[in-house]
Amino acid sequence: VQLVESGGGLVQPGGSLRLSCAASGFTFSRYVMSWYRQAPGKERDLVARITSGGGSTNYADSVKGRFTISRDNAKNTVYLQMNSLKPEDTAVYYCNARFLAADYWGQGTQVTVSS
Repeated sequence: VQLVESGGGLVQPGGSLRLSCAASGFTFSRYVMSWYRQAPGKERDLVARITSGGGSTNYADSVKGRFTISRDNAKNTVYLQMNSLKPEDTAVYYCNARFLAADYWGQGTQVTVSS
């Protein structure tokens, strides 16, 4: 099982980034996919979640209206489009896959929002 995040980096406030998480080793289309983030000295928090078929999403209040989660089950990939980025969005972003008792994590990708 692998979840490989990409797309992180340094961006100025107000900028955009698109994170990707490529999955392999399990039946991706069965899994609820989520993005979490963890800032230094803080707990890992849920950012966004999407159901297995992509029909339902939910977001942390802090990112509503700015971030969009999506998935392509044909490509076994989940995305996080991040717009209007703020310094407080700086964190390591993790991809998560969950189905019944299975719970998988990626290694994380750093997002830094700074001028």
